[in-house]
Amino acid sequence: MLLRFQVTNHASIRDEQEISFVAGDDRPQRAQQPVPGTRLSAVPVAAVYGANASGKSNVVSALAWMRAAVLDSFRHWDPAGGVPRKPFRLRPDPAAHPSTYELDLVVDGVRYEYGFTVDDESVREEWLSYFPEGKRRKLYVRTGSGPGSLTFGRSLTGRRKTISELLRPNALYLSIAAAQNHELLGRLHRWFRDGLRTASDRDYQARLNYTVGLLHSRDSRSRAALLDLLRFADLGVSKLEFREPDERLLDETERIEAALNDLGVSFRVNVPDYHVRVQHRTEGGTFALELDEESSGTRTWIGMLGPVLLTLGSGGALVVDELDARLHPYLADALVGMFQSPDINRNGAQLLFTTHEASLLGSNARTQLFRDQIWFTEKDPDTLGTRLFPITDFYVRDSPDAKDNLEKRYLSGRYGALPFLDDELLRRMADDIAGGGVSGAGQAVEAGRSEAAGAA
Repeated sequence: MLLRFQVTNHASIRDEQEISFVAGDDRPQRAQQPVPGTRLSAVPVAAVYGANASGKSNVVSALAWMRAAVLDSFRHWDPAGGVPRKPFRLRPDPAAHPSTYELDLVVDGVRYEYGFTVDDESVREEWLSYFPEGKRRKLYVRTGSGPGSLTFGRSLTGRRKTISELLRPNALYLSIAAAQNHELLGRLHRWFRDGLRTASDRDYQARLNYTVGLLHSRDSRSRAALLDLLRFADLGVSKLEFREPDERLLDETERIEAALNDLGVSFRVNVPDYHVRVQHRTEGGTFALELDEESSGTRTWIGMLGPVLLTLGSGGALVVDELDARLHPYLADALVGMFQSPDINRNGAQLLFTTHEASLLGSNARTQLFRDQIWFTEKDPDTLGTRLFPITDFYVRDSPDAKDNLEKRYLSGRYGALPFLDDELLRRMADDIAGGGVSGAGQAVEAGRSEAAGAA
């Protein structure tokens, strides 16, 4: 389970920001989990609200980048290519400021603290501790790039020297250790690979593959659960069917990519792993539509089913950017409720999501989010860096309508994290339109197009 994520200098995040999953109160009506060796519990859901361009997505992006660094730095990063990080660029010397990522998490009943600091060229620091009996024990600390930069705790056994000799300036020690089948470190690496899933518009095909993978499964209960969720959404869908990709097409695209790469042109053809059709049952019979003929909401829901079911079934964390995008508020609410419910979420699954959907905070929502599960982002007016803060920074008087107050107070600006809408700019825009500036410019553009077409 996730307990805490901390990041400094990533995209719009300039200064150190932290999001916590540690429960502030004991709430038996939600699927919170005890933290081994402590009196603490972890919440199953955390929601991040904020205006457009406030940095909500970059909280998710930072966690996804940390995952990619752990999985790819040794096997896939160019040994001479430095570190492909995304530092905050709204300052004179962005390259001079390193980026730091740190997680506090529980894997197989043991708590770990893992983090690293990178610049454009190399890994500056890396550290890992664990708490096997509730007390901190150092596993390793790295301060620099060479094999001599590592110091080990007595608890870390295995082929430490062999792994150290493979160390590259831009590769994480954890990534190398996992590639060398180190038992303890491989366990943590597998959590990043299998226990942390992300969902955004950029990885829709990967999410769809999760869904088709469940359809492909020999486990009839997995297939049944998938179809139940399809029908639960009331989309008129009765079944999904899929077809394996055309092997000849795959071979041809690989041949084209290889030929272009030989010429020094980096080129990749994105061929879907599966061809998916959606069946609808009507009084006139059963009819199939191509996936791209479905509404964007239906496609979004279908793409979410695989990651949601896999996370609920096996535990781990699902991180979703813009949960409410193209989903009806009732469906977004129901999805959050699956993770919040102790009856449905029986394996300690967690959901971190960004959203604009304020109705999830209101009294009409099916799912109740508590104050220790709600976070906001806004931009610092001086630096334009993202600031991440919890709703618990604000005092709210307990009352029977306290839940309704969360939505009302958020939309009234009580907590900040709302866009500033300047009505004076709207009035100036109206004056410009009335004065003919916009229409005149449009006529000039059309005239230019006509002249270009005539010349052609």
